[in-house]
Amino acid sequence: MLNRGWVYRDRIKPSQAGLAVLDFYGQFYRHSTRQEWAKRIENQQIFVDGKPATATQILEKNQRLEYHRAPWEEPDVPLNFQILHQDPHFWIIDKPAGLPVLPAGNFLENTLLAQLKRQFPHESLAPIHRLGRGTSGLMILGRSPLGRQFLTRQLRDHKITKIYRALIPAGDYPDQLTIKTPIGRVFHPTLGTIFAAKEDGSFAHSEMRVLQRSEKASLVEVQIFTGRPHQIRIHMAAMGFPLLGDPLYLPGGLPTIYKDANNMPLPGDCGYALNAYYLKFQHPHQDKPIDFCSQFNELALDF
Repeated sequence: MLNRGWVYRDRIKPSQAGLAVLDFYGQFYRHSTRQEWAKRIENQQIFVDGKPATATQILEKNQRLEYHRAPWEEPDVPLNFQILHQDPHFWIIDKPAGLPVLPAGNFLENTLLAQLKRQFPHESLAPIHRLGRGTSGLMILGRSPLGRQFLTRQLRDHKITKIYRALIPAGDYPDQLTIKTPIGRVFHPTLGTIFAAKEDGSFAHSEMRVLQRSEKASLVEVQIFTGRPHQIRIHMAAMGFPLLGDPLYLPGGLPTIYKDANNMPLPGDCGYALNAYYLKFQHPHQDKPIDFCSQFNELALDF
């Protein structure tokens, strides 16, 4: 799919004032080389306060930067998401692995939100929580102001039950395990930083339970009590058994780093076996709990 391009916006923070335009992009957006950023500046794709920028222009606090990205061909993604429940205050979506939720990287139109907007142009749907591109399963989307506010508060207060199913390599781990490895940002040569296991990171809590074991793999259930980015991927790796097929996280919970930046695995890469299987929360308007199960059963079939 050829999209219509996109405008990426930044506002200069006090700590960034004094940088040249080229230095700003080269330092904070390492997915592209300095030569590529210099070419975009030369082609007048980057603006400062609405005027074409120059590479050596010094930035000031609160100035607005815009990068006008030309239309590009987006990678194909599975679009067979299901709407499991429609309520005046929220929707429940069951998404396939491989479908991004929000625009990022090479994905703009081939995302869950863009597809929903195309099919339901008069709806105002907002994700209450995150799911990685490679994760299948349940998403809560707030529909009304009441729904968005009430569900966001439940998420913040850890009152939404979220249970995932995953495949990990066979091992001598117990049938039940508590994992509290802290998660924080670590250096990454392409992205600048990336979330991983980090001793002085933020508190993170997962509870794992083995459902089935085989000679090569285990089907496990993981309930998360905090919502750190890539928490289950990092916690399974931190205990020494990364999700089957995860190209990014190594045993110990740190990312894979290659010398060749072109082959560097990134957080949005797919292949790992993870399904957001179960959700339970309090209905925003009715005084009762409500729960849902994902209809994507690929993990059980793979097992």
